[in-house]
Amino acid sequence: MASAKPARVPKGIVRPREAVLKMAPYSPPTAGREGKLRLDFNENTVGCSPRVIEFLRERLRADGLAVYPEYAETRRTLAEFFQVKPEQFLLTNGTDEAIQVFINTYVNAGDEVVVLRPAYAMYRFYAEVAGAAIREVDYRPPQMDFPLDDLLHTITPATRAVIIANPNNPTGTGVQLHGIERILKRARRAAVLIDEAYYEFCGVTALPLLERSPNLFVSRTFSKVYGMAAMRLGCLFSNPANIAFLHKAQSPYSVNTMAAHAVQAAVRDRAYIENYVAEVLAARELLCLGLEKLGITYVPSSANFVLANFGKRAIEIRDALRGRGILVRDRSYEVRGHVRMTVGTRAQTRRLLAALEEIW
Repeated sequence: MASAKPARVPKGIVRPREAVLKMAPYSPPTAGREGKLRLDFNENTVGCSPRVIEFLRERLRADGLAVYPEYAETRRTLAEFFQVKPEQFLLTNGTDEAIQVFINTYVNAGDEVVVLRPAYAMYRFYAEVAGAAIREVDYRPPQMDFPLDDLLHTITPATRAVIIANPNNPTGTGVQLHGIERILKRARRAAVLIDEAYYEFCGVTALPLLERSPNLFVSRTFSKVYGMAAMRLGCLFSNPANIAFLHKAQSPYSVNTMAAHAVQAAVRDRAYIENYVAEVLAARELLCLGLEKLGITYVPSSANFVLANFGKRAIEIRDALRGRGILVRDRSYEVRGHVRMTVGTRAQTRRLLAALEEIW
């Protein structure tokens, strides 16, 4: 999502900030997805744990929805689950709010923010809203390995914030813990956010570094493996002193009661998550083998999606799959010729591969 030519302000309309005028609109294609095989947004493709629904049925009452949320029980449950202290994290309205609060707390207009490219669009989005000076570090095709040396070279004493997804979306590639430690050391004057939305599929986390890294922030989401994207719930972790500042920049009731209740049941059903992750990893291997048999190159992934190279046929393939009831995400506007495909179950993957055999 690149900056656009400043928009024209109609006569009589209040002029917005220059940063907003210069931004390109971000409108993800979310309509018309019901009833289709949703392999476009990296969601859980079978839904949340049944215990979440049962828990909500037991806990939700009409009078409970008439009052503002209370988070004490949820915070205790999640602190135990993540093995952190309650004062080391915020509940957030998905990862998006975590990014927004992070930027609002640490970035002034004109401050330098370093992000990778391609990456999750909301990093640049919130940095642009803040009026930040954005520096981008490119992943290099075809393998799209994490550009650690280039990133370290780009970070300077003027860098105010660094935002990284590990593993990255849409490439699926990541960085090991020693690489994150090098980034934290290089950017010791900056706030460093590691977005771990796909942690469950790779197993690499920076959470153990919180105690000794005062400039480290880590975000997690319940929108992916936990199958709760509609709930909009995430966590932002850091040093307790940092969390106190972040609290000041956050709306006090941004997480709704249903999400706060549901996550307690979600994290307690560990068997459900472990089984789903195992299924996705098996399906990812199946998908990669199938792509190889078809002669389609792809980026090796540590997440629940695969970025495949369809060349000049990328948009054609996307549309042909949609015609067969399968949704995938064209990313050729960022990585020429590439389409991102969410990995679900093995049965869903066989359906995708069968459709690709017909089209390719």
